[in-house]
Amino acid sequence: MSDHRRSLIGWCGGVTLYVVLLAAIFPSIEGSPELGNLLENYPEALKSLFGLTGAVDITRGAGFVDTELFSFMLPLLAIALAIGSGARTLAGEEEAGRLELVLAYPVSRRSAVAAKAAAVAVEVTAFCAIAYVALALASQLFDLGLPLGRLAGGLLGVFLLALLHGWLAIATGAALPSRALAIGVPAAVAAAGYLVGGLHELAGWLDPFRFASSFWWVGQAPLSNGVDYSHQLVLALATAGALALALVLVERRDLETA
Repeated sequence: MSDHRRSLIGWCGGVTLYVVLLAAIFPSIEGSPELGNLLENYPEALKSLFGLTGAVDITRGAGFVDTELFSFMLPLLAIALAIGSGARTLAGEEEAGRLELVLAYPVSRRSAVAAKAAAVAVEVTAFCAIAYVALALASQLFDLGLPLGRLAGGLLGVFLLALLHGWLAIATGAALPSRALAIGVPAAVAAAGYLVGGLHELAGWLDPFRFASSFWWVGQAPLSNGVDYSHQLVLALATAGALALALVLVERRDLETA
């Protein structure tokens, strides 16, 4: 955590600034019938991909935040933070020749990996907590009218989504001594999951794969449509499975040394 403190401060400051700037735009479009009509004419594929289906109304505070933050940007930022931290904290240390020094101490490999995974979880928690505070304050300042219970549930989904891919980065680093792969593998999983989760209803051949999409399990538009906590539980179990995989893989190979 100490090694990553400057990066984490930057991420938290960045998401706060982004939320405030985005919320400041809302009063200029609130209740705009022209914007509502424009969105109705969007292609169905585009609306599905960006969560503009169901009860989402972008001219209202909840729908605006769902569309501009929860549909893509907020999960993207959280996942990027988690993957970067997860890749840097195991595969990155091994590439730099520092990991064998850590494991020379009287600590098991599994304990070291678990501690690094916990550090990633703390970083993602801090990011999501700052995002919650920023959105709650912005809701008051710019009259967004966000339901705080659903906001907390939506950010819990973002937390689980990010942590899953961050721990996949650790699991990849536990299997292979490559920081590039530790970034690339979970990033590819996230990209595929996003596309399947957004387009499975329109492309019939994608529908059977929706259960493999983390984005489908976390759901769309939590502020407008509510949060399905049973789906989030499944995502939490998958996240725990990623950590368990990392704990097994790290015991099964020789570490690279500088």
